[in-house]
Amino acid sequence: MSIEIKNLCHYYGKGSAFEKKALDEINLTIEKGDFVGLIGHTGSGKSTLVQHLNALIKPQSGNIIIDGEDINADKSRLKAIRTKVGLVFQYPEHQLFDMTVYKDVAFGPKNAGLSNEEVDERVKSSLEMVGIAPELHEKSPFELSGGQKRRVAIAGVLAMRPEILVLDEPAAGLDPRGRDEILGQVKRMHETLGITVILVSHSMEDIARLVNRILVINGGKIVLTGTPAEIFSKFDELEAIGLSSTQTAYIMRDLQSKGFTLPPNIFTVDEAVTAISKGICR
Repeated sequence: MSIEIKNLCHYYGKGSAFEKKALDEINLTIEKGDFVGLIGHTGSGKSTLVQHLNALIKPQSGNIIIDGEDINADKSRLKAIRTKVGLVFQYPEHQLFDMTVYKDVAFGPKNAGLSNEEVDERVKSSLEMVGIAPELHEKSPFELSGGQKRRVAIAGVLAMRPEILVLDEPAAGLDPRGRDEILGQVKRMHETLGITVILVSHSMEDIARLVNRILVINGGKIVLTGTPAEIFSKFDELEAIGLSSTQTAYIMRDLQSKGFTLPPNIFTVDEAVTAISKGICR
């Protein structure tokens, strides 16, 4: 299921003294099965852009086309569109509400009119996908750890069987272990389900090790697009808009400047460990 965005513009406070152009003529295509990272400093337009993808925000001009269908052309189709595009906000655990983990995840499928058997299959498979053990299914979600709550919230989105999964800072506020667990599950979901994933993150390290394509947004415009290697090698361009490459990339660049011979395009810790374990020469 591909996404095509054409000439998308959005203003906040349009027509007032506080008017701000949040999105400025966005044009891009995301192919089915892509794992895309969206990066940009605070206020650059990241969250505004992703909220257009399941019609939470309607374009003031331009079009969002998903699987060949303009998602804003027919209001009666919005429910179907939102089933196809699952959006996970920052701190999704704040949206948990039901008495048990199982009931919370079952809420969406039940309201979609699915049979009890189909609801049960979706709940159990979604909770398994995010690593929530069966013995936790009948517990209150509010008794779980922060990372577990977030995984339950993501399971609730997965239970609707989206073909596109959009995650806005899914690891925000978690400790390092919880962060690794959440992002590891996201990577496995992409590999196992073959769905399109769009990940919004301020962590260059996370983006570098997870995605296959990066979109850089600044001032409401997509200013750079490419593979992690292509984007994170643009030190000066990223710094000019208030971003940076990965910490690992800076370390590797410093080592090279001191005369060490290293392979090019090392942007993650794992890549650095592999390169160093093979030996570096000065």
